[in-house]
Amino acid sequence: MAAISLRKANTRLPPEVNRVLYVRNLPFNITSEEMYDIFGKYGAIRQIRIGTNKDTRGTAFVVYEDIYDAKTAVDHLSGFNVANRYLIVLYYQQAKMSKKFDQKKKEDEVSKLQEKYGISTPKDS
Repeated sequence: MAAISLRKANTRLPPEVNRVLYVRNLPFNITSEEMYDIFGKYGAIRQIRIGTNKDTRGTAFVVYEDIYDAKTAVDHLSGFNVANRYLIVLYYQQAKMSKKFDQKKKEDEVSKLQEKYGISTPKDS
């Protein structure tokens, strides 16, 4: 046990490593119990959130108690086959997620302004 804690203390992790994992390409009919079975093998899980909306189906967030457990899960489960679908397991990065949301918001705002002022783009013509 002491050897494991020393190994963890001496290991320097990359900055993107996080306790929160973002999982994509999940089967739509996967249950919470199946998620706990798959991800629980790599450490204690604090929370799992499975997407239920039309645009979030097939995705989930998995939060581990320990950052090293999350790293182990990413290393072992990226590309793991579940119901003939290969999982994409990434570290959750708030900056990238908010950037995507901001981009979509800006595109919606631009399209509303184009409609308001009657401007068409070459794609619309």
